[in-house]
Amino acid sequence: MTTGMVGAEYIDSHCHLYDTRGADLDDVIVAARAVGVTKMINVGCDAATTELAIDIATRHSGVYATAGLHPHEAVHGVETIHRFLDDPNVIAIGEAGLDYFYEHSPREQQRVAFAAQIQLARERGLPLVVHTRDAWADTFDVFRAEGVPERTIFHCFTGGPDEARQCLDLGAYLSFSGIVTFTTATELHDAARMCPVGRLLAETDSPYLAPIPHRGRTNRPAYVIHVVEALAELRGASVEDIRRATVDNACLAFPALRP
Repeated sequence: MTTGMVGAEYIDSHCHLYDTRGADLDDVIVAARAVGVTKMINVGCDAATTELAIDIATRHSGVYATAGLHPHEAVHGVETIHRFLDDPNVIAIGEAGLDYFYEHSPREQQRVAFAAQIQLARERGLPLVVHTRDAWADTFDVFRAEGVPERTIFHCFTGGPDEARQCLDLGAYLSFSGIVTFTTATELHDAARMCPVGRLLAETDSPYLAPIPHRGRTNRPAYVIHVVEALAELRGASVEDIRRATVDNACLAFPALRP
């Protein structure tokens, strides 16, 4: 059974609550709150999932939505999410970025969609949630061309120290997922150790990437406590210090979370 620190607050800075893989959504949210996960950012990947994320945020306190076009969906065009940008439940743009591992959308269309969402984030003063996979060089090139939003979050960060340094040089936050609990992720562990504590976030990316000891199962926001514990162990810090830092940083990266 998952247990957090008694009376402690956690924030899952990136999850997909509209995809519970058959579990009852209310049960998933109740389980998260039972271990102290008081806030969850429910991230949109296209028009349909953005609409679902907003609906869930409307019905559940402590759940927030983003409006985004994932690189896999870039072929649909960023204009497909414009109608959601004025919804009060939308607190960020994304996830947006580049994914050259699957290339479900052509690379040029991915770059166009990414650039457009960077501009939306800058124009509206909203945080930008970034997805990048096997595309670091082009990701940084797009930022050089378009500028960097004031609050930029590299979600499910999977790079090593070199990539981490380049992200940090942009002023970005690094959000670590359950991958940081995997023993084979040595480069990621090094990045987690060198990331300044003030730029550290914790997420689940549920239903994907369940952390140890739940690896191979459907991920849930409640499991973000294991990410926090792994970060603390890697950094030689107390769980309480990392828990508090990830909560404080989430409220800085996403101002709508502030009390």
